[in-house]
Amino acid sequence: MRVLNGLNPERVFYYFEEICNIPHGSGNIRQISDYLVGFAKERSLEHYQDELGNVIIIKEATEGYENSAPVMIQGHMDMVAVKKPDCDINMEKEGLCLKVSGDKIYAEGTSLGGDDGIAVAYGLALLDGEEYQHPRIELVITVDEEVGMDGARGIDLSCCRATTLLNLDSEEEGIFLAGCAGGCRVNLRYEYEEQTASGILCKIKVSGLLGGHSGVEIHKERGNANCLLGRVLSQLADCIEFQLVSMEGGLADNAIPREAAARILLNKEINPAEAEERIKKFVTAVNKELKQELAEKDSGVTVEAVCGEIAEEKAMDWQASRKMISLLMTIPNGVQAMSGAMEGLVETSLNLGLLSCIEGSFRIGISARSSLESAKKALVERLRGLALLAGAEMEVTGDYPGWAYRKDSPLREKIVALYEEMYGQQPEIQAIHAGLECGIFADKIPELDCVSFGPDMKNIHTTEEELSIDSTKRVWEFLLKLLEGMR
Repeated sequence: MRVLNGLNPERVFYYFEEICNIPHGSGNIRQISDYLVGFAKERSLEHYQDELGNVIIIKEATEGYENSAPVMIQGHMDMVAVKKPDCDINMEKEGLCLKVSGDKIYAEGTSLGGDDGIAVAYGLALLDGEEYQHPRIELVITVDEEVGMDGARGIDLSCCRATTLLNLDSEEEGIFLAGCAGGCRVNLRYEYEEQTASGILCKIKVSGLLGGHSGVEIHKERGNANCLLGRVLSQLADCIEFQLVSMEGGLADNAIPREAAARILLNKEINPAEAEERIKKFVTAVNKELKQELAEKDSGVTVEAVCGEIAEEKAMDWQASRKMISLLMTIPNGVQAMSGAMEGLVETSLNLGLLSCIEGSFRIGISARSSLESAKKALVERLRGLALLAGAEMEVTGDYPGWAYRKDSPLREKIVALYEEMYGQQPEIQAIHAGLECGIFADKIPELDCVSFGPDMKNIHTTEEELSIDSTKRVWEFLLKLLEGMR
């Protein structure tokens, strides 16, 4: 039984549910990519699918629009696939468990993928309808936007003729985006020889944090579980000697991590009962400290510790353990600079999103962003310097350009006029700190005029993600009216 039956616009929600029933986390897009190709074949629409999985579907202009300029509609097919610890859904093989509550759609136990499944649903609904009026539509759906925009960087747009782009990858209705930050992923790796050691096995866990999108919500200064774990371990190392056995934290470099945990071996010369008591006192003190510090920003933060008996484990030696904890503590995180040109806009930031230490390899994944290319480069060089001091290797991947604000934009003028006509008020025109594929597309098509918009969504990239039903309907109506006016 379909969960979204009866919701309006019916065709949009039909395709959104279709998408949600197909696993499509970043890096796992073949099934959704093939579904899009099947959709095009069934309707005898011109279409292209490349080796990466990107899909372009073209529908010619309706009657009366044959001489109108083509329009590109664009979004991405992958989602940030995260789930709650107690959720048993296999997000690589199973669809989502959709729920409706009042005006919101959410997925039980997992992220929803409204970012950017709703763009795909809008595009398919538009191409499936014969009653809509529009110029030639070039629907471009990319892969792996959430992990470096590889699809956008690799796509061949030679089949497209449009110089106007409607990017449907935004999450606040009435706010139209006309610029965004550039970014990259920085990967740090430290290889070490494991040694068999014995000691009191202890697990330290940081949890209860809100998490969120590392671009859109970085200015809220929420707790970063990976950074907090490093801080906790650094403080613990000052009073008890231990070795790192393993560490794990975060689910994506561009999501603020909500949980992180480490397994450590305490010096076996310490009496287990004494060690447990010292750890208990330490955790009580550090919990009080962090809860007070994050009371207004991330009040759910919790540090837990469980100590067991003496065990034998493969671990990192004490000196290397201390060095890696120091590296984790030293790496900058969060907002680094605010824009001087646009009040309230973050200019430069980074998010320590991924952390792992297992089988002789200590790894850190960082999302770095800036609206200034020079500032982004300086941030990367700063990280390179820290890696050099720690003896770690560094690799930069997924580098993508920012999207510069265009002073003269006929598309933006048309959108503002239509919004005022439909809703009796001016929309907001903004630039954002998050990354959008518009910058890459503008590099490929220099004359491209683009604007990004979308319906209201909350808590994207988290298990609390929500999509507004009413807002989805209004944005759909706006999109149809906008295309109708492009004669």
